[in-house]
Order: sequence, then structure tokens, then C-alpha cells
Amino acid sequence: MDDDGLVERIRQGDRAAAEELIRRHYAAVLRYCRARCGSGDTAEDLTQETFLRLFKGLAGYRKRGKFRPFLYTIAHRLCIDESRRRRPCPLEDGTDVADGRDVIRQAEDRAEADRLLAALSPEQRQAVILRYAEQFSYRRIAQVTGCNLRTAQSRVRSALQIMRKVWNGER
Repeated sequence: MDDDGLVERIRQGDRAAAEELIRRHYAAVLRYCRARCGSGDTAEDLTQETFLRLFKGLAGYRKRGKFRPFLYTIAHRLCIDESRRRRPCPLEDGTDVADGRDVIRQAEDRAEADRLLAALSPEQRQAVILRYAEQFSYRRIAQVTGCNLRTAQSRVRSALQIMRKVWNGER
């Protein structure tokens, strides 16, 4: 059953459907929150808050096959709120961001990936994480971050250029 089908079952009070939805998406949302805020405990709290808000706001969700962007938009907004309260932190070792293409794949270890990502603005870092770690399309990135499609593409393109320069020692 797809996510929209699970949402309909949750609306009818099916707890097993809610558990299945959490099982499907929890690890990815946690990875996203950890990449955004750096702290494992904070990421765990934000992930749980994401699902809490998701279930509270299911009445506002419209079935259009866009559940993941809806979910990540909630997580994105919570991460922004958290970043306003705290100073930015480096990525932790458990974050699986280094699965991206091109420059990220070339990073030999976690410290190198963190160094490359640290050279980016928060918006660029988020776009790269959504694109390569979460496999989001540019359109989905734009939906989650609240920017237009061209801006999402530009952020990823610029981020990769910066990362290449850092990788090659030009910056």
C-alpha cells in the first residue's frame, strides 16, 4: 500500500497504518534532521516532533502523491525553528550524507565530507543533502524549502562547484 493509502487508513483510526508510515520514513527523516542540526538527541526530538505534527495535521493533507514532500516540509520547518534557537553544529559521524554523486562520493572519510559540506551555505547544504542523500527531485527540493525550481537547481549546482574547489584545494 502506498503512503496515501496509509494516510486514509490513519484518518479512519488504524494504528497499524500509523506505525507502518513511521517505519517507512522515520530513519530518513532522522537522517535529514541530523544533517540539518548536527545533534543526535536534537535530531531525534525533531524527528518525533515531525511525526507528531504530521498526525495532528493530517486533515490538511490532500492526496496528490506528494506525501514525502509534505513530511519533509514539516521537518524542514522544525529544523529552521531549531536553528534559530541554536548555533549551527557540524554533522555527526552517523549521518549518511556521503552517498551523493561526484564530489561527495570522492570524499574518503566522514571528516572530509563534513569539511566539504561546511564550505556551503545552509541553503546549499540542505539542497545537496535532499538531492543526493534523500534522492529528491529538484521540484521536490523546491517544495520542501519553499523556493522556486530554478533556485533549487542553482543551489545544488553552486554547491557542487564550491565543493569541487574545496576538494581541489582552490578555496
